[in-house]
Formats: sequence, C-alpha cells, structure tokens
Amino acid sequence: MYLCLMYTSELIKGTLKTIVLELLKKQGRMYGYEITQKVKELTAGKIQITEGALYPTLHALEKNGELETEKEYMGKRVRKYYKLTEQGKNTATERVNEFADFIETMRFLLDLQTKSGHVQG
Repeated sequence: MYLCLMYTSELIKGTLKTIVLELLKKQGRMYGYEITQKVKELTAGKIQITEGALYPTLHALEKNGELETEKEYMGKRVRKYYKLTEQGKNTATERVNEFADFIETMRFLLDLQTKSGHVQG
C-alpha cells in the first residue's frame, strides 16, 4: 500500500489523512497525482504515496465533508481537483496540532531529546 524508502508503512499509515489535509490547506487545490508527487518532493523521496493508498483516503475525506471536488476538462480528459471545505480546514488544524503533540509525547516517552535539543538518529 505504501512504498517508503525510509519509514515503514506502519508508521505512515496513521498520518496519511493529516498529510493530505495539510498539503491541501497550504496548496489550495490539487489533483491526485499532483499530491503524490508533492509529498515525494517535499520528503526527498522518503514518503511515496501510491494511488492505491491515496484515492481511498481522498474519498473518505470527501465523504466526511472535509473535501470537495472540482472537475476541469482538459481536451478529452477530465481532471478531478480536491480542495478543503471549511470543515476540512478545521480538521487539518486539529490533526496537525494533535500530531505535533504526539511527536512531543513520543520524544519524551522514548527519551529522544539530547542535551542540544536535537533528536538522536
């Protein structure tokens, strides 16, 4: 489902909605392939989202009222763009805040802070 050069799919699985929501919050609107490429670019290839993982996530977010779609005709092709609703913008903020708190909790729990404040690797 996820091809990842650095992180296990187990680690990425719980963050995909957060990634998509925040990316759309920053970018405005995007189509599916564009999302996969932007995540790959922003993570220097460490996270590569497959279409098989992305589209069910997009559909679930749309069903929950967090995304809406726009179709754009490009010759004979139709490109489906996704953008956040107001609810989606709120959810994105909540999820990012929750994830940031989770990271801090894990740093504490796993004792990952060094004296200089950098995470040990």
